[in-house]
Amino acid sequence: MTLERLQGATKTVIGTKQTIKAVKNHEAKVVYLAQDAENRVTRPVQDLCAEQNIEIVEVPLMDELGKACGIKVGAAMVAILED
Repeated sequence: MTLERLQGATKTVIGTKQTIKAVKNHEAKVVYLAQDAENRVTRPVQDLCAEQNIEIVEVPLMDELGKACGIKVGAAMVAILED
């Protein structure tokens, strides 16, 4: 189930700034975080998600998360806005 939902999502945002914005605006349904991303980058998003009760799915590698989003570089985080 890990990446299938992400790959099938119709609307997503990729990257730290966009994900934080989506969470703050109550638009994010699920947030995917790469475990190999720096803690200083992921911690604020984890805290926001905990406050707003948004599901977090951890993915082992940034490269794996980026590939699942169809980009050729790694991604620290991605948010699904709509399924």
